[in-house]
Order: sequence, then structure tokens, then C-alpha cells
Amino acid sequence: MPKAASSVKSTLGAALSIGLLAAPFAALPAVATETEPDPEVSTDAAGGTYELNLLGINDFHGRIDGNTVKFAGTVEQLRADNPEGTVFTSAGDNIGASLFASAVQADEPTIDVLNALELDSAAVGNHEFDKGFDDLDGRVTDRAGYPQLGANVYQKGTATPALPEYELVEAGGLTVGIIGAVTEDTATLVSPGGIAGIEFGDPVEAVNRVAAELSDGEGDEADIILASYHEGASSSADLGTATGASEVFNRIVNGTSAEVDAIFNGHTHLGYTFEAPVPGSGETRPVVQTGQYGENVGQIKLTVREGEADGEATFDVENFEMALVPRTTADDAALIGQYPRVAEVANIVAAAEDHAEAVGEQPVGEVTGDITTAFIGDKRDDRASESTLGNLVADSLVESLSAEELGGAEIGVVNPGGLRSELYHAPDGVITYAEANAVLPFVNNLWTTTLTGAQFKTLLEQQWQRTADGEIPSRPYLHLGLSDNVNYTYDPNAGQGSHITGVWIDGEQLDPDREYRIGTFSFLAQGGDNFHVFREGTNTRDSGLIDRDAWIDYLAQNKPLSPSFDRRAVALTGVPATVEPGDNVSFQVSKLDLTSLGAETEGNANTELTLRYEPSADGTSAFARAVPAAALPADLGIFAVSDGAATVSFTVPSELRGGVFTLTAAESGTLVRLPIEVPTAGIPAPGDQQPGEDAPVDDQQPGGDPLPDSPVDDGQPGDRLPGGDDQDREPAAGQDPERLAETGADGVLPLGIGALVLLGGGLAAVLAARRRKLTADR
Repeated sequence: MPKAASSVKSTLGAALSIGLLAAPFAALPAVATETEPDPEVSTDAAGGTYELNLLGINDFHGRIDGNTVKFAGTVEQLRADNPEGTVFTSAGDNIGASLFASAVQADEPTIDVLNALELDSAAVGNHEFDKGFDDLDGRVTDRAGYPQLGANVYQKGTATPALPEYELVEAGGLTVGIIGAVTEDTATLVSPGGIAGIEFGDPVEAVNRVAAELSDGEGDEADIILASYHEGASSSADLGTATGASEVFNRIVNGTSAEVDAIFNGHTHLGYTFEAPVPGSGETRPVVQTGQYGENVGQIKLTVREGEADGEATFDVENFEMALVPRTTADDAALIGQYPRVAEVANIVAAAEDHAEAVGEQPVGEVTGDITTAFIGDKRDDRASESTLGNLVADSLVESLSAEELGGAEIGVVNPGGLRSELYHAPDGVITYAEANAVLPFVNNLWTTTLTGAQFKTLLEQQWQRTADGEIPSRPYLHLGLSDNVNYTYDPNAGQGSHITGVWIDGEQLDPDREYRIGTFSFLAQGGDNFHVFREGTNTRDSGLIDRDAWIDYLAQNKPLSPSFDRRAVALTGVPATVEPGDNVSFQVSKLDLTSLGAETEGNANTELTLRYEPSADGTSAFARAVPAAALPADLGIFAVSDGAATVSFTVPSELRGGVFTLTAAESGTLVRLPIEVPTAGIPAPGDQQPGEDAPVDDQQPGGDPLPDSPVDDGQPGDRLPGGDDQDREPAAGQDPERLAETGADGVLPLGIGALVLLGGGLAAVLAARRRKLTADR
């Protein structure tokens, strides 16, 4: 039937908004926003008013566990408010990124639970496409007793819908039209191969098109229209903030047709109830998202008045209430006894958990030794220390996310609190599905984001924790797991924000201006665990993978895995910022040994460090033959390590050609690049003159008689040979007569041409000059 313009009468100007984090959180109180009812409205349907009870969920993500029965009980408790007038719908992502008990059976237990609860419809979410469109349109649709709605999903290159666009539900004496749409970003969130034949359009445009069709007086018609978007706000602070922070959400609020009476959201995992304006009417309507994982159920109560216009019945929303209702805490047995649908859900959950337990015994990987979190004595999970397991998981993130279509990760980053179990070797080195799943049980999505080198250094600094308000949290330090292409040094005694002294990526010093792609968990990428700089990341992408599945694939493809006891981070104190030839240097090294199981056993615990000098390739090329090995040694000493610490003392070589000083731990293989700026400099040695220099003399000889092999080293440029006149002397071969010869300990080394001059003509020129002067003196 034709619909008149909405006539909602509202007196409440602000809506409840509740932000939900990726980690579990405390249940939210039930708070409702409601409009004032018109005192003339009758509650008798025969007198022209109707009551609807709209229940909504979003981003359930296969939560088949100990809370599922309580979730079902919450739905049934709310249904009991108005059994005949209830419509139960989902805004998408019912499946995918699921818990083990659901995922191990391709989310069939989740579909069965929603069938048992008589879900009326579901907008498709991006995760419904995780296994490809054919799986959604075939296996999932065939099993589900509810339609998968996607008004903005089209056959590629056409305007032909690839999925049902809407569902009509009879409830409380009215026909309710539910239109579903998915985020337009879906193509970037799932594997391209699985969606090759379809494309995703503007969700608001699609909802408006279908809403017009359902209210044009032709064909299928709806008395009340509900839009279910798998898209939502990026902020739950208040409506103004939310619309200002997201252009997409602003379009949903201010661009969705006035024919739509209520809106459910999903995708962003936030909880909010916004009273939003209806475009062009001056009235308002409810916009609700429930958070995630069935932790809340959204409830919108509509009072609808029947009227007449041009001889046709009209149905206008007279008032509404909306609330986020937290999952009940009632006893499971009581819920099962009271509600038949909950009893059916309980049976589905029990069967799924039994199956998951059996499957959990299947082998998925192998290890040659324990790979664990950091230990203190016999206690696991020392989050303030680097670990073999944290670094291994970071390596797996790079491998899982390195493909461009999955985000192009270069660096893996893991928060220590995400590691909930160990990979133990006992009894046979086999890792079962359940054991692997226990390491990463949170079912986070894997994301990538771009940080500059400067931001990545800030990320490492934020291991020394501060809250958003600048307070020190209960865990003042959290050590990140990092992929094996990252090394850094730090000063544990430095002030806040100044701990990191050097960072190297793939053996190259960190470039503060370069952009690096980081692979991590969705929780961390959103600034979790006080790593606030992640919120500054750009081109942040959800790969569509969940951590558990990618992790298990990695274990299966890389077996057997062995623990790696090399450290990514080493503590240094007393290291100079720069050195000069001949300097005596002494500093302390600590945190050389990991504390994961096996790290301190014989053969793994470090006993010595080798110090080497590695000149830069450019710096050594010109001196490859001119500088004696004694002046430019490679090995500078071996130093004893005790309890992961060592004192390093050495004399800087007399020749420096840029490059880096390195320490290598023999047992673990830990490589430490010292954060020392190494110049190009040297102390002149016999026969090491620049082309055209005056020949040196030994000014200790009586009368200053020159000797061919006795150079002077007084550090003064332009010394003359006794008995000669610089103005009368011919310039050496290749020398510019306008230039004075230069000597000294700190000359900048010329490259390229300087190398040719030195190696080709320099030595001959010096000898010729000496012969001429000796002849003249005779």
C-alpha cells in the first residue's frame, strides 16, 4: 500500500551510543530511547494502530560456545514482549571469522542455530563471501531457512541483482519489507577469485531503489520498511561525531529514503542507538547497531498508525523505542526449560562442541622443540619479554599477508597478550588442531596498515606503555613480537619516548620517511593494548582472513618448525653516538638471552659475542689495496656473555670507511648492529699519502735530512722538504698546480676518481717527488 510521510513525534534529541572493543567487555545496561506517544492513539489494532517488535543482531561471526544458549535466551525473552508482532533480522557477518566449533564445520552449526531461532532475514556481510559467491549462493543459502539479502550485489557488468534484494514478513497485522545491502568495500575484503562474476554497488542507492519499488502501489508492497545495512559508523560517540567521521555513514543517515522507517547497521562492530533525522521531513527514525558476537540484541519497538490517503490505506510510524539489550545472565537450564527454541539451540551447540573436540585431536603441524611465550621460572606469559612464539607468529603474519591482494605485508607485529597457549614438543612433536587453535583463540581478523618509518619507531617506543590519558597502566611494558626482518636496539634507562636507539629493516637502517606495510591483528591495528600510533595508519585493510585459519595453514605448510632463539631487540647502555679512529670504547650489552623454554639450555644460552667492523661498500672500494689489514681489521674481539649480559671494550680501528659495527652471539645467532655513526676517517700511515702530497720527513733526524721511508706526522698541511722551494717545485703527475697538498687524520675520502688517482698514479707520483728532492739536496 502507498505510504504517507513518516510522522514520528519525538521529544528526545540525543541517543545512547556505546562503543564496543574487539576484546570481550562487560555487559551493557539496557537503555531505551523512546518517543512520546500521541495520547489520541489507540493501542487496539482494530482501531487503526499496530505494534511491531523489531529484533536485530549483526556480526555474530559463528559464536558457538558457552554463551550461545544465553544469546538464544535473550532473543526469546525479547520475542515474548510481542510474539505475533516480532521480526528478527541480521545485518550480516553471521558466518566467517568464527569460533572453532562453528568454523570446523564450515559454519553449519551457526546457520542451524539461526534457523532454530527463526531468523526472518539476513543482509549479507562481507564474510558471507569468504568462501566465494558460489558457496554463499549454493551451500549456505540451501541450508539457511532465511534469505541472504544483497540489494547492491549485481552480476558483473550489469544492473541485474545477484541475490534477493528484500524479504516481506507478515507481523502484527502488517507487512514488513526488509531490504539488505552490504558494504561497497566487500571486493577489497575477500578473495577476488571467489567473486569474479559479481560486483558491489552503492548500498544507499540500492536501498532507495528497492524502497521506492515497495511503496509505489505496484507489485510487492510493504506497510513498513526496514533497511538492514552491513555498513555502519566508525564512531559511537554521538550522531554528529559519527556522521562527521564517516562519509559512508553520513550517506546512510542522511541519504536513505524517507520511505525507510528504521535502520539496522553492522560491519563496524560498534554499539549505538541513534535518533536520526528523516530526510526532508523534519522527523526522526531509529538507527541501531548492536556491537558484535551476540553480546547484545537490538530492539526497536514501533507504534504504527493506519490512515487513508486518496482512498488508499497508509501506515505511519507514530512513535518508537530503541535499546541495546545485553545478553542475559539467566541460568542455561532455566532458559532451556522455558523456551523450546532455546532447547533446540542447546542441542545444536552440544553436538558442535563434541565434534570440535574430536576434530581438535587431528594433527596440523610439527615442532622439533618447545616454542613458547616468555617464562619466569615455571610461569608462562611474561608479556614484558621477547619470546620464540611471539616472533614465530609475527613471521606467520608476513607469510599469510604478503600477497598484494591480502595487504602486501612487509613486517609482522604481534601483541604478547594475544598468545594464549604454547607449542610444546612433548610427547611426540605433533601439534594438533586444538593445540594450534589454543595459541590464537580470539578469532581476530588479519589486517594490514601503512606506517612511516617514524611511526614504526613510535610503535616500538609505545612498548613502554601509556594510556590515552598519559597514565601508566597496570602492565607498564608490553614486548611486541616482530618478524625476523626487524632488529632494533634500545636503552632501558632512557626517558619516555627516547628508548629506541636504532632500528633496521631487512638489514637497512630504518628510513623515517619511507612507508612500511604492517601485518597484524585487527585488535592491535585499531590501537589495542595502548599502541595508539596504529590509529594513524593509512590504507588500513581487512584481509578477510582470521588469525586461527591463517596460523593453522602456516603450521601445516612449514613443518617441522624449530624454535629460533635469536633476539629482535637487544639492550645497550653507554654506546657512543659516533666514534673517531683510535677511540677507546666501552659499553654494556644485556637482554641477549630469551626466556622461552629451551633458550637457557646448553647450546642455546649465549656464552660469547664477536665484534666485527663492516665498512660500507662505497667506503672501502677506494682503499681496497691502499689500506693495510692491520689498519682496517674486520674482527675486533670476542667478549664473554654471562646471564645474557656482556661488557664490550675495544679500540676503534685507525681507518674508518663508514659502515657499521656488529655483535654476533655465537649460540643464538643474534645479530646486533650498533647504533654508532661511523665516519670515513683515518690516521695516516707510512706510504699512505694522497696524490701530489709533499713527501713526509722525520723531523727528529739531525739537520732535518730527509729519509725516504721516514714520514713526518705533525698534522700540519703543506710541510716543505728541507733545502727545497715549494714555488719552484713541479707539480706531481695529475696534480692541480692551483691546489695545496692536503694531509691529516680526518680528511673526507673521495670516491670514484679518488680511487683511480690513488691506485693508478698516486704512489708513483710520491716516489718521483722524493727522488727529485733528494737529488736537489745532494
